[in-house]
Amino acid sequence: MQTTQPIFGHSLPLNTLFVVLNILGFGAIVTGFLNYFEAFSFVLIAAGIFTAVATIVLLFLFKGLRLMAVVSRLLVGSLFIVSGLIKANDTKGFSYKLEEYFQDGALAYRIKEWFGAPSFSLEVFIQYASVFSIVICIIEIVIGVLVILGGKMRLMSWLLIPMMLFFTFLTWHTATCNAKNSFKDRDTYALSSVEGQQKIDEAKTNHTIKIIQKNSDKIVVEEMKSPQCVTDCGCFGDAMKGSVGRSLTPLESLWKDLILLYFIVWIFITQKAQKPNSVKQNWIYIPVSLLLIAGLSWVFDWYFMVLFAILSFLGSLLLQSKFSKLLGSHTISALFITLLSASFIWFTLTFDPMKDYRAYAVGNLLPSLTKDGKPGVYQSILKYKNKKTGEIVEYDSSSKAYFDSNIWDKTDKWKYLSMENKEIVPTKLPSIDTNQFNPIRLVQFLNEEELSIPFIQRQMKHKQVPGFRLKDIHTNMYSEIAQDQYHEESYPSDTYQIVDTLMVENSDLQEVSIRDYLFTAPKILVLFSNNLSAMNTRHIQEYKSIFLAAKKDNTPFIMVVNATENEIEEFQRKFNFRVPVFVNDGLELKVVSRINPSLMVLRYGRVKGKYSGKSLPKYTWIKTNLLKK
Repeated sequence: MQTTQPIFGHSLPLNTLFVVLNILGFGAIVTGFLNYFEAFSFVLIAAGIFTAVATIVLLFLFKGLRLMAVVSRLLVGSLFIVSGLIKANDTKGFSYKLEEYFQDGALAYRIKEWFGAPSFSLEVFIQYASVFSIVICIIEIVIGVLVILGGKMRLMSWLLIPMMLFFTFLTWHTATCNAKNSFKDRDTYALSSVEGQQKIDEAKTNHTIKIIQKNSDKIVVEEMKSPQCVTDCGCFGDAMKGSVGRSLTPLESLWKDLILLYFIVWIFITQKAQKPNSVKQNWIYIPVSLLLIAGLSWVFDWYFMVLFAILSFLGSLLLQSKFSKLLGSHTISALFITLLSASFIWFTLTFDPMKDYRAYAVGNLLPSLTKDGKPGVYQSILKYKNKKTGEIVEYDSSSKAYFDSNIWDKTDKWKYLSMENKEIVPTKLPSIDTNQFNPIRLVQFLNEEELSIPFIQRQMKHKQVPGFRLKDIHTNMYSEIAQDQYHEESYPSDTYQIVDTLMVENSDLQEVSIRDYLFTAPKILVLFSNNLSAMNTRHIQEYKSIFLAAKKDNTPFIMVVNATENEIEEFQRKFNFRVPVFVNDGLELKVVSRINPSLMVLRYGRVKGKYSGKSLPKYTWIKTNLLKK
């Protein structure tokens, strides 16, 4: 039964104006606290606080609370749907971010610090990070849809508040974490373990490490550690990096959550007045929400979110009309959205993210993404204090005013305080760091598969370099050295004699890299595995078939894995898969693909296709559709 109190209160035009001004006022407060508007911060904050407080009072006087709550519902619900879908699109990436937070020096250090609990740890949850990521995504989407539809608003209100408080705490932690601080940590090690023995040895010389308990099988170690600061909260995964060009800064993420929390408070205080939407209200609220979602979809360049929202709204309303009497108000809607979200997550876990925002996405030209970084712009601010008046002045160290002041010579009047490097334009790292993506193989482990690649053969031409054979005149001992390492200072003629010239092993050639070959080859297939020992081998025969067909067609096929040499040897022996193998850090390979393994098709460094085992095409299809000139 709908309440008799109209949503728009005493006056629709006035309350609409108050709502708009209230949002603008709060926006001015946030803007004033961001560094970009530092020169106007006081005016923005003061004006924002006055406008926000005044409009809150007016909304109470003109009974506009429900209107403000409805606007809050549309904003919060739409953003929750988008945020949940972006995380659900890449639940593995979200789980990696949760693992960062669960590290002992990350979120747990706050508890250790605040409550004097050095033994407290969240690392037990690392193994459940994937489960948490899936559950959080589904809950976020379900809440978003039900808040728009007005379903189970009391329950949604009570879920929103703790959920948003937790997210705000996370972003506050991220924004305020200082790696220069320290905290007391307490860990238990097995006495026989390598780590335990290392701690015992370190405690002898390092006063920050103390053995506070030791028995026959374990030791308890207390030491001072630095926090592991998470620099990116992962609120929108890689979506903002891939669409806008950068993620939200920790401070921006905190303010984003504070804004959401503010709107959620409006929903919470009016929960008793919030009823399931009438048909007329749905005809208004749902299109407005879809417009908001469409706007965010434009920002993130992914319009599937609009389709998902339409399916969620229509499916929920249809099922609600059929089964509401059987299951209660919007219970069937929640179940439907849960099933729809879970199905989408299953798809992305099976076939990689539907929308790939990472640097290795299909269509990207990889070599160009190693050069798209930009250096930051910094300003050195020098502070001086007047010895008599206490006045503090600041100068840009490169400014004309600083040089004209000659203040550094006026030591009788001014005291130098400090220099601060202020970030004007932040440094933008390249999308692909060549230090992180550099598949290599140690020369000593190269076999005929790797040596059959002309690109590797060219590198191996430098395996031997011109050198000298030296004789130590005093001991009659002989040694061999490369010519470029021979210096008269190191090998004086009164001690060493050059007796011959010859080719010697190039000590600088310890490994060979395949990266530039991947970036320039006219065509190449690459099978990536971010963890070879845990690789899904269910489709290994299909990969082998593609490899054999590619080999017959003179199309290079290699593997890039995160593995030890023993693991590589065991893999090749077990599956008789004699393919060139190169090694790369597993963290970067998780960026390449969330699926293990994943087949990538490259043409002159451009990603033409990327496939999981369940979506593998035949080589003939790859050749016809992806490898044509």
